[in-house]
Amino acid sequence: MKTLFQKILDGEIPSKILYRDDLCAAIPDINPQAPTHILLFPTKPIARLAEASPEDAATLSHMMLTVPKIAQSSGLKDGFRVVINNGPLAGETIPHMHIHILGGRQMQWPPG
Repeated sequence: MKTLFQKILDGEIPSKILYRDDLCAAIPDINPQAPTHILLFPTKPIARLAEASPEDAATLSHMMLTVPKIAQSSGLKDGFRVVINNGPLAGETIPHMHIHILGGRQMQWPPG
């Protein structure tokens, strides 16, 4: 069964694609927790970070190097936060690993 993100990439669910390349894509979060809240996810489904394999290393590295580019192009020049939820207790709601890029306001600590 396709994940929500796969359906978005296939055009089955409408969404504004903010960024896309061969390894990953980014969309705005539909339930933003900050003025800017973007989800970056691999085009190849990886259920969660803890289930990534050594073969996923290049994709994960590429995604982390893509985060600052997306943040910059989204106007997050003064800082941004990166979050990856892993499992239900961490708040994971979509079984397709993704990176939350949050910014546009002062972040608080601790986060959760």
